[in-house]
Amino acid sequence: MAVDMGVGGTIGSWREVRSLTGQVLSGRWFMVFASLLIMSAAGATYMFGLYSNVIKTSLGYDQSTLNLISFFKDVGANVGVLSGLINEVSPPWVVLVIGAVMNFGGYLMIWLAVKGTISQPQVWQMCLYICIGANSQAFANTGALVTCVKNFPESRGIVLGLLKGFVGLSGAIITQIYHAVYGNDPKALILLIGWLPAAISLAFVRTIRIMKVVRGSTEVKVFYRILYMSLALAGFLMIIIIIEQNFKFNRAEYGVSAAAVLLLLFFPMVVVIKEDINLWKKKKKRSLQDATSSSSCQVTVEKPVVVPVLPPPPTPASTKPEEVSCLANLFKAPDRGEDYTILQALVSVDMLILFIATICGIGGTLTAIDNLGQIGLSLGYPSKSTSTFVSLVSIWNYLGRVVAGFVSEIFLKKYKFPRPLMLTLVLLFSCVGHLLIAFGVSNGLYVASVIIGFCFGAQWPLLFAIISEIFGLKYYSTLYNFGSVASPIGLYLLNVRMAGHLYDKEARKQLAAKGLKRKQGEGLTCNGVVCYKLSFLIITAVTLFGCAVSMILVIRTRKFYRSDIYKKFREAAAAAETEMALDSSGINEPTTNRNGNAELCSSTAKPPETTVTNNRSNSKTEEG
Repeated sequence: MAVDMGVGGTIGSWREVRSLTGQVLSGRWFMVFASLLIMSAAGATYMFGLYSNVIKTSLGYDQSTLNLISFFKDVGANVGVLSGLINEVSPPWVVLVIGAVMNFGGYLMIWLAVKGTISQPQVWQMCLYICIGANSQAFANTGALVTCVKNFPESRGIVLGLLKGFVGLSGAIITQIYHAVYGNDPKALILLIGWLPAAISLAFVRTIRIMKVVRGSTEVKVFYRILYMSLALAGFLMIIIIIEQNFKFNRAEYGVSAAAVLLLLFFPMVVVIKEDINLWKKKKKRSLQDATSSSSCQVTVEKPVVVPVLPPPPTPASTKPEEVSCLANLFKAPDRGEDYTILQALVSVDMLILFIATICGIGGTLTAIDNLGQIGLSLGYPSKSTSTFVSLVSIWNYLGRVVAGFVSEIFLKKYKFPRPLMLTLVLLFSCVGHLLIAFGVSNGLYVASVIIGFCFGAQWPLLFAIISEIFGLKYYSTLYNFGSVASPIGLYLLNVRMAGHLYDKEARKQLAAKGLKRKQGEGLTCNGVVCYKLSFLIITAVTLFGCAVSMILVIRTRKFYRSDIYKKFREAAAAAETEMALDSSGINEPTTNRNGNAELCSSTAKPPETTVTNNRSNSKTEEG
């Protein structure tokens, strides 16, 4: 039986079919595809605006309480230090399994509370449930994304942009599936985001793993092909969202759109299979060449050469390795780009600067995203526009991530353009979106959703790439998650303590002006531009401060980014490729003839060197 591959060859037997299938399923590109699917379902925290009002009305919360729950959601999503530490000492599948269990358990409890199946939980219990459910996102990121970065260190900006892009796109993807499966039931959405990400993570626990770093000649091209397909997916989602905004869809029509989304989502599998077929053919051709050369090998065996070994010169007794205390080593960090320890990275000035800039930048944009539903209602937008705002943020969140990842990688390699400077420009651009919300520009919330979604997404791959470049990859699993901790801190300060408080203050003023009093268990509602004006003026000022702080890092790292920061990874990949070539050709694997003599095919066997050891010193050196 022969199966025509259509790209220059056939598969001649079921044994070869199994060989090719094994090549695909165990290959590094299928691992990338599996990571894309995990990331495409790992952004449920960005959909909080779709179901936040259900939580508020079902449980009778005010805006400050809802913002407190939102804060714990983001604490869970971004404080992934535990997942990082677990990943340092265990394989990625352990992290993925733990994350799946937490995701299902946390959101299931929220769904039961909102449905009224269980007695109404206390506020601290709801905060705990959503924190556990959202923390599964950190486990998914650590298990899949960090593993991909370690497997493709020279393309880390591209990998971060692409995978984080799918996280940003996941909100729009899950929204289409939700409408197709459950219609327009926000309570059912909570259940969907509980079981779907968990099921996908469990499906690929055997696939996600650390592999030997080997940079192929087509590596970047493959990533670009996957990027083009993801852009097609994002474009389709944008079009379908616009159509849904203007026409009322029924369940069947949502089913068609969801099927098209899933088809586009799985389309990168074509690229994966094609690339692995090419790799499989190369291996097959190499093995045939090795078999041909081994059949006609000529062997010449020479007598071994005895190499005498002299003892090393005596070491002065006074020379002892200088012991460095742990505290002194803590503040004696290596050069940028080398592997920092976890504590060395955490106490460094560079990490402090990144931390402050992230608090200001991501804290402000995330405050806007989490309050989009309330902002839209206060400014008089129709309730169905909330879904549009969330989807717009999701799509432009994706575009921000892939653009920041790919463009920063190109600019860095071609023009030595430092990533911290690009991060500064993104923070500056986000101020435009904040000002549109602050002044309530007519239809400006649509534009603000685009700008804030783009800037929020762009900050993540830049932040994580900067951390990996400055502090190394040895402890990247933990440092990656420490970098995310700044996000909930910024969200708490800007959203819970400031935006939520000012919103409730204006709502109480409006109730008092009407001569009304708030009923027990009734949420506070504010109307007008004044509800969020002061909040977003403050957020704009804080973001500008973050720009100034980020510029300090640009100045501190300008010399580092002018150097060749990927040189050691290229050298390591070249060494790995040479080793694999030697292993596959059998050069380093001597055979044995009938007399027990060592043979090396297609060459004259060099005599092995026998080392003579001086008995007194019991040491070995080479001479001659």
